[in-house]
Amino acid sequence: MKSIPFWNPLPEYEKIATEVHTAIARVLSSGTLILGPEVAAFETSFAQYIGCRYGIGVGNGTDAIILALKALGVGQDDEVITAANTAIPTVAAIMAVGAVPKLVDVLPDSLLMDPAKLQGAITKRTRAIIPVHLYGQSCDMDTIMKIATSKKVFVIEDCAQATGAEYKSKVSAKGGPAYGRKSRKSKVGSMGSIATFSFYPTKIIGCYGDGGMITTNNPALAKRVRSLRMYGTEGTYNAIIEGGINSRLDELQAAILSVKLKNIKRWIKERQRLAHRYNQGLKSTPLILPSQPQKVSPFEANSHVFHLYIIRHTKRIEIQKYLRMHGIGTAIHYPVPIHLMPAYSKLGYEKGDFPVAEGACHSVLSLPLYPGLTDDDQDRIINALRAYFK
Repeated sequence: MKSIPFWNPLPEYEKIATEVHTAIARVLSSGTLILGPEVAAFETSFAQYIGCRYGIGVGNGTDAIILALKALGVGQDDEVITAANTAIPTVAAIMAVGAVPKLVDVLPDSLLMDPAKLQGAITKRTRAIIPVHLYGQSCDMDTIMKIATSKKVFVIEDCAQATGAEYKSKVSAKGGPAYGRKSRKSKVGSMGSIATFSFYPTKIIGCYGDGGMITTNNPALAKRVRSLRMYGTEGTYNAIIEGGINSRLDELQAAILSVKLKNIKRWIKERQRLAHRYNQGLKSTPLILPSQPQKVSPFEANSHVFHLYIIRHTKRIEIQKYLRMHGIGTAIHYPVPIHLMPAYSKLGYEKGDFPVAEGACHSVLSLPLYPGLTDDDQDRIINALRAYFK
């Protein structure tokens, strides 16, 4: 019996192989490998796709958060609020700049940051909030931005899992904890003071290696990030900003990403189609399926790009073993909440502090979902799950 991997990059690659090889050859024959025309072109096209004025390519998604924090002046002993169920890199980046992660619980349905928990978490030391657009859909940015504006703190959108996802409206902050105007249908990454993206291979669009991006509408922030990603330099050999690092998206990856960006709308539609098939096939089972994006009017709703298709059940491990026996790969995002990891014990949290996040960590299971997953393979997954519950 043919196995079904949790993730398979080959179907996607096979459809764009000729364009990818042409792009690679173009870069190699140009003789320019770092911060050349390919990076500049991709930065421009990606920023336009997101709906921002500026895009700055960096080495990876973690560096993107580090550089965003540095650009905003967040540093030693400042507090940064984020969700208790985020991936390790979000918290690791906060600590890398000397700041203190402060966690809040998440909503029971979407597992996104619970805005109601923000007010009580903000103190005089709070400098920023990092809402994580987890699994492929947007946090409640209207509420988050309203709170951030009233408390004069920055908002850094963590968009690593949600490139292309849309929110019903936006409050566009101009580089600071500030103000803005509302407009309909905004992509994640265009609403906060600054935003970060990951191009890890499994993401909505991924490198064949590592890569990341920062977007903003603020020219001063964009200029500062461009300097910080290159040792804090202005020009080549003159460092003007302390704390700069070496984190640059390279020409090869930028050229590949430009090819992929042209396909992103089609790939997102395919992810949404597959998610709908899962929803229809599994709705009669005891599984908790992904929450549906909020519909705010007959003509307007948040979108979900389904970077991950998450099911939940208390017998998650048994289900995973059963699927493995039937040749079906799965993954768990994430088995241990941040505050219960040994590396972050000094944050002072205890078991029970974030009950929703903790419950999710014991029940979530990610099913295969990627462009190129065939209907036949997906039907096999659905039928296996339905059989488990008979």
